[in-house]
Amino acid sequence: MVLHFLIQGRVQGVGFRWFVHREADKLGLRGWVQNTEEGEVEVVAAGTADNLALLRASLYRGPRGSRVDRIVERELA
Repeated sequence: MVLHFLIQGRVQGVGFRWFVHREADKLGLRGWVQNTEEGEVEVVAAGTADNLALLRASLYRGPRGSRVDRIVERELA
């Protein structure tokens, strides 16, 4: 299963990408994370449904200093 997440809020300049990388690595997920020009963080992650659900919960929590207002999620083929 592959999911695309677009995280909106105070997510740049607070270590969000590093946080996502660390969480995904712990869960054995593969993919990538990057900042967007619009001030969001974009994530593509591949793995089991259970581990992706754990990543999703981590994304809503975020690192200290962040504020997640909204996550737009879609499944990729």
